[in-house]
Amino acid sequence: MYILLITHKMPKKGKAKNTLNKAKHTKLMNRKINKVKLEKQLHKERLKAIIKKVNEEKMNEEND
Repeated sequence: MYILLITHKMPKKGKAKNTLNKAKHTKLMNRKINKVKLEKQLHKERLKAIIKKVNEEKMNEEND
């Protein structure tokens, strides 16, 4: 015969544990994600501009 021993711990009183750090972490991670997205978008735009410039130069050379 098995005897199960169940211990019940009372919750801590006071503020909920670690909620402020979680909120700060989420805020910082969202900033980081947005920053990376913006950098990728700017990088794509720069590449498109460079490609467009090179294509225009090629077209000008062919026309000359």
